[in-house]
Amino acid sequence: MKQIKKMITMLCTSLLLISQVHAVELLDKVAVVVNQGVILENEIQTMIAELKLQAERSEQELPSDKALRVQVTERLITNELQQQFASQIGLEISDAQVQQTVQDMALKQNTTIENLRQQIILNGGDYESYLEQVRQELTASEVRRAMVSRRIYVSPQEIEGLVSLLKERGQQNEEYHLGHILIGLPSGATADEIESSQNRAEKVIQLLGEGSDFRKVAIGSSSGAKALDGGDLGWMNVNEMPSLFAEAVTNQKKDSVIGPIRSGAGFHILKIFDIRGRQTVEVKEVNARHILISPSIIVSNEKAKNMLTQFLEDIKSGDADFAELAKEYSEDPGSAIKGGELGWSDPSRYVPEFKNTLAELEPGEYSQPFKTTHGWHLVQLLERRTQDATDSAYQERAYRLLFNRKFNEEAEAWIREIRDQAYVEILGDNS
Repeated sequence: MKQIKKMITMLCTSLLLISQVHAVELLDKVAVVVNQGVILENEIQTMIAELKLQAERSEQELPSDKALRVQVTERLITNELQQQFASQIGLEISDAQVQQTVQDMALKQNTTIENLRQQIILNGGDYESYLEQVRQELTASEVRRAMVSRRIYVSPQEIEGLVSLLKERGQQNEEYHLGHILIGLPSGATADEIESSQNRAEKVIQLLGEGSDFRKVAIGSSSGAKALDGGDLGWMNVNEMPSLFAEAVTNQKKDSVIGPIRSGAGFHILKIFDIRGRQTVEVKEVNARHILISPSIIVSNEKAKNMLTQFLEDIKSGDADFAELAKEYSEDPGSAIKGGELGWSDPSRYVPEFKNTLAELEPGEYSQPFKTTHGWHLVQLLERRTQDATDSAYQERAYRLLFNRKFNEEAEAWIREIRDQAYVEILGDNS
C-alpha cells in the first residue's frame, strides 16, 4: 500500500510539472508575426495585466478582455515595427540615456532611482524589464523624430502668418487638454462601411451624453494612437491640433463633447478635459564676462586654477585689467577678443556650474575660480535685467506650434505607412 501511495504521489507531481510546462509554453508561444520579428503571447498578457493593475489603482473601468486584447496587440505591432525600423537605420539608445531618463522620472516623482526600483519590485514588476521598456519607448520616440522631422518644412510665411493670428487673438498660451476617440474607416471604404462607422460614432456620442466614462469608451472603441491611454492627447494649443480639431474646439467650454467630425481616417469625437489661459513672457538675462583656462598636457588642473587665482588678486589690487587678461589668456575665442564679455543671455543656456555661479553673484562681483566641462573660469557679473521677450516668444512659439501640428499629422501618416507595408499575421484566435 505504501508503494502504491508513493507511485500515485509521483504521478501527481509529474502531471503538475507537465501542466506548468504546458502553461509556460502557451504563454511563450508566438501570437503575432511582424515581418521578421514576432510578438509572444506573454508580451500581450503582460501588457494586459499592467493595464488592469493601473485601472484598479485608479478605479478606472476597462472594456471587455476581447477589446482590450485587440488594442494591446495593435500597440505591440506598432512598437515592433518601430523597433525594427530603428535597427535598420542603426539607431541605438545607450544605457546612459536610459539611466538619465529614469533619473528624470524619479525627480519628477520627488524620489530616487533606488526608491523607484523598490516600488516597481514591490508592485510585482521586474526592474530590468522596466528599463527595457524605457529603452523601447525612447527608441520609438527617436525613430519617429528622425523619420518624421525630415518630412516637415515650416516656411517663414507660415510663421509670420501664425504670429499675426496669435497677436490678434491673444491666444499664444491658451491650451486645451483634449480627449480623442477615432471610429476608423478602412482605405477605400464603401458607402455601407462609412454609414456603419458613422452609426458607431453616433452611438459613442450617445453613451458619453448618458454619462459613460470617456477614457473607458476610448480604450474600448477608439482606433486612434492614444486609445490605450484613454484617448488622452495631452495639452495642445489650437495651432498644434489638426485643423479640423482646432476649428471644432475654438470657443468651446470645459467638458464639452464635440463630434463626430469626419476626416479621411474616420469619425473623430473630442472631449475638452480642461482649458488653461495665457501668461506674460519675460526673460531674466545676465551680462557677464569670463576668462577660461583649459587644462592640457602643459597646463595641469592645479596650474589653471592657480593662474586664475593670481589674476583675481591682480585685478582686485588694480595691478591688472580684466579685459586685457581675457584678451591675452582666455581660451574662449568668441569672448576673448571682446575682453571676455559674453553679452546679454538667458543664464539657463550656460552649463549648470556656470549658471549657478552667476546666480550667486551681485552686479560687479567676481567669482572664485571654478571648473566646468570646458575648463577653469573666472567670472564677473556685469548686470542683470528682465527683458520683455514677447516678440521673440511669438516667433519661437509659432514655429513650435506649426512644427508640432505637422509632426503629429506626419507621425500618424508614417505609422500607417509602415503598418500597411508590413507583413503582419495574427496567429490563432486573438480574442
